[in-house]
Amino acid sequence: QVQLVESGGGLVQPGGSLRLSCAAAPSIFSTYAMGWYRQAPGKQRELVALIDSRSVTYYADSVKGRFTINRDNAKNTVNLQMNSLKPDDTAVYYCNAFKGPTNYWGQGTQVTVSS
Repeated sequence: QVQLVESGGGLVQPGGSLRLSCAAAPSIFSTYAMGWYRQAPGKQRELVALIDSRSVTYYADSVKGRFTINRDNAKNTVNLQMNSLKPDDTAVYYCNAFKGPTNYWGQGTQVTVSS
């Protein structure tokens, strides 16, 4: 059973913007912390941003001031607005939901920043 469905990746020029969305099953969205991770070729998966059930947020230093994570409670969706994109932001982005020892992952969506 698919719990997380991502959308919104693509190709964008440096300095451009993209918005990623992650639709979650209602039973997960209401009580789980949600986050976005990314993995570039040859690198480990890293945390980009997360938001808990109270909408408290955390951002990796590399994206602070450029990325914004938010929850749309009406749509059970977590969004990642990415502005001022750089080539270093190129990666597969994964949605994650976690509570205690339980983790769910989305299938990943490719973001490529290139001229």
